[in-house]
Amino acid sequence: MFHSFVDALRTAGIAVSIREHLVLLEAIERGVIDRTLDSFYHLARTTFIKDESLIDRFDRVFGQAFAGIDGTAGVGPVPLPDEWLRRIAERYLSPEDMAKVAATGDWNALMDRLRQRLAEQHERHEGGSKWIGTGGTSPFGHGGYNPEGVRIGGESRHRRAVKVWEQREFRNLDNARELGTRNLKVALRRLRRFAREGAADELDLDATIAGTARRGFLDVAMRPERRNAVKLLLFLDVGGSMDPFVEQVEELFSAATAEFRHLDFFYFHNCIYEGVWRDNRRRWTEQIATADLLRTYGPDYRLVVVGDAAMSPYEVLQPGGSVEHANAEAGAVWLQRLTAHWRSAAWINPTPLDHWQWSHSTQLIRDLFADRMYPLTLDGLDAAMRELSRRR
Repeated sequence: MFHSFVDALRTAGIAVSIREHLVLLEAIERGVIDRTLDSFYHLARTTFIKDESLIDRFDRVFGQAFAGIDGTAGVGPVPLPDEWLRRIAERYLSPEDMAKVAATGDWNALMDRLRQRLAEQHERHEGGSKWIGTGGTSPFGHGGYNPEGVRIGGESRHRRAVKVWEQREFRNLDNARELGTRNLKVALRRLRRFAREGAADELDLDATIAGTARRGFLDVAMRPERRNAVKLLLFLDVGGSMDPFVEQVEELFSAATAEFRHLDFFYFHNCIYEGVWRDNRRRWTEQIATADLLRTYGPDYRLVVVGDAAMSPYEVLQPGGSVEHANAEAGAVWLQRLTAHWRSAAWINPTPLDHWQWSHSTQLIRDLFADRMYPLTLDGLDAAMRELSRRR
C-alpha cells in the first residue's frame, strides 16, 4: 500500500525520493506517531511536501489511496458526537411545508431575532421553527429549511444562508493543472497585444540578412522576444457555492497563467469587500487591502472576476451583509470602485446562463458590471475577451 501511495504521489507531480520513503518507514517503525490514519497523514505530509502549494494535490492523492480505511484503528472506542446522531432525525419537508416558511425580509430584524434567541435559549434543540437547532424551519441553526437564515455550524443544504458562523477552510486553485482541452487557451488568446521588450535574445533574421548584405560580412542582429503585453488582474471566488465549479475554474486559471505574462490574482469569497488574499490558508492573517490594489495597479490593467455571483442580496447591498464578517461598506460600493478604476472589466460566471434569472444577487452584480457578465463557456470567454480588447 505504501509503495502504491508513493507511486500515486509521483504520478500527481509530487517529487518523492527513495530517501524520503525510507525516512517515513523508519519513523513508523520507531513509533514516533500513534497508529491512526490522521497521525500518519500528518507524518507523510511533513515528510513528502516541501512546497505548500502542493498540499491540496497531496490531500487528493492521500484521500484516494487510503479511502475506506478505518481512521481510528488501535485507539479504542471513540465517542460519536451527538451532532452525528441527531442528524438522523432531520426532517425532510414537503414543498408545501417549505412554502409556509416565509422570508424575514429585513436584515436588521433577522439579526435582532438571532440575538433574542441566543439570550433566551439555554439548552440544545432539534427541529422546530423557533429555537437555534438542527433539522427544523427556524432561521437559525443548520440542516433544516428556511429561505433566509443564519447557519450556525453544520453543512449547507440549500445555500440560502445570509450569515455563516463557522470558520471554513478553502483550498488554493492549482495553476499547474493540465487542461482537458486546448480550446480554453485559444479563447483567451483573443486578448493579446504583442510588444517587444526586455533583453535582445532572439535572432532577427531579416535584419541580419540586410546588415550582412550592406556591410559585406556577417552582421548578426538580435531583438527582444515578442510577448503579450496585456496586463490582467484576476479575482477568483472560492468556497461555498463555488465548490462544484473548482475543476472548471482551475482549467481557466491554468490557461490564463500560461497565456498572460503580466498576470496577478487574488481570492475572495462571494463578493469583493475591503480585503482579498493570495493564499486561502492565510486568508484571515494575511489579507491585502482592496484599496491598496486600486493604488498599486494602474488603469491599463484588465479586470476579470470569476464567481457564480450567487449569494444573499444583503452581501451586495448591505453594510455588514457579508456572510463571514462585518463589512463596513456594501459589496456594491467596492464593485463600483473596481469598475470605475479598471474600465476594461468582465465577470465570468461558471453557472449556466439560464440559471442567472433565478438569482437576485446575480442580476445585481450583472447590472453593476454594466451587463459585462459572461458564462464560463468557450463562446462566453470569446465574448469576454472581445469586450476586454476594446480600447477605452
